[in-house]
Amino acid sequence: MSAAATRGIAIVGYGKMGKLIEQLAPQHGFEVRLRLDVDNNAGGVGITAENFRGVDVAIEFSTPATAAENVRKIAGLGVNCVVGTTGWQDQLQAVRDAVARSGAGVVWAPNFSVGVNLFMKIVADAAGLFAKHAEYGAWGWEIHHSQKKDAPSGTLLKLAEDMRRAGYDRPIDLSASRAGATPGTHEIGFDSAGDTITLRHTARSREGFAQGALLAARWVVGKKGFFEFKEILGELG
Repeated sequence: MSAAATRGIAIVGYGKMGKLIEQLAPQHGFEVRLRLDVDNNAGGVGITAENFRGVDVAIEFSTPATAAENVRKIAGLGVNCVVGTTGWQDQLQAVRDAVARSGAGVVWAPNFSVGVNLFMKIVADAAGLFAKHAEYGAWGWEIHHSQKKDAPSGTLLKLAEDMRRAGYDRPIDLSASRAGATPGTHEIGFDSAGDTITLRHTARSREGFAQGALLAARWVVGKKGFFEFKEILGELG
């Protein structure tokens, strides 16, 4: 992509993920034109038309307490957004409705790793198969670094939701661990008296999450509507 075609992004939430996105943005044809964090966006005060001038898309990795309102305000400016913050899913429908009213475009995911989203499809397919065999119980477990604020993670909750939608209506025992610096491991298991089947995804670094968010940001420019990342995987490249 030529310099003339470079698009502007805003990073909303300038922590480890935000800084990694900034580092990788040029590979995807983006220039960072705005950085918002707790110092200049308390209460969403930094989300203004003036600040977002020249911004084609925002990438939101803030906190569970601020994400929903950030996305509403960004969409209200007519700016499209990618949101990877987790822990606010109880407000998801309200945000969907606000995005629809605004006419903006948003891509959301509890996890922007391409591998995790393919893993979700595998887990849902497996759950549909095991749903037909009552002797199999199911569990989900995950571990993340000690600084992660929500537990269980949004990814594990989404995995369980997808399993239920696939027809697995028996209990799914969920648990979470927080320790050290691990970027994230998610495990789904099915167990019977005769055998155990385990499906696991392990992230090696945060880079996969950042690359996925930037792919989504490139895709959503010019789009309208609320999309889940896993729904658009086939269109990314």
